[in-house]
Amino acid sequence: MRVAIAGAGNVGLYIANAMCAAGHDVLLMDSDTDVVRSRQPRSAEGIDWRNVDACEVSSLRACGLETCDVLVAATGDDEDNLVVSLLGKQEFAVPRVIARVNNPKNEWLFNETWGVDIAVSTPHLIAGLVEEAVSTGRLVRLLQLERGRARLVEVTLEPTSPIVGQTIRDLDLPRNFNFVAVLRDGHVVVPRGDTTFYAGDEVMALVTDESEEEVRKLVIG
Repeated sequence: MRVAIAGAGNVGLYIANAMCAAGHDVLLMDSDTDVVRSRQPRSAEGIDWRNVDACEVSSLRACGLETCDVLVAATGDDEDNLVVSLLGKQEFAVPRVIARVNNPKNEWLFNETWGVDIAVSTPHLIAGLVEEAVSTGRLVRLLQLERGRARLVEVTLEPTSPIVGQTIRDLDLPRNFNFVAVLRDGHVVVPRGDTTFYAGDEVMALVTDESEEEVRKLVIG
């Protein structure tokens, strides 16, 4: 798989090294000559470095962006990330575009209109993880997928939860929903039909806009 990354800062370089270590063909772009010069020696061997402006169509064409399977807009500027995402999707038809959100106030812009398939907001992700760590009996959103139409949620079951003491096959589950994992006593339980839920279980599930409210009633009451 060929992965293109715009922005060679700490985030972009880390992603590039990780993807290269996983055996992927990596293209890393940055317009700042000093950044390229200082960071290239710290990168994994085999990464295709380009000192170009990823907000320019001519630069992306010269880099062969149309051959990439995934584009990651990882610069420290939300405006640049939106432009890169839009160009990648509309001009080069990159199948998967992932964009970094630096300012949470801008997250509403990172959608299919701007060519973004997945938006990653670090502040929102951290806030969700903190809420997950301190909350019980509440449905906490951890990660958004498919332009926000699907999301990974988590809830720590209270003794009053309607599903406590029941198995998955006993439940009338809504459509567009699936249990992903159960964290119990420091162990991960892969949900199956005979999995029984207990108070204190941390339950992770994949929901959609249509199923989230039904899931909330199912696991919280």
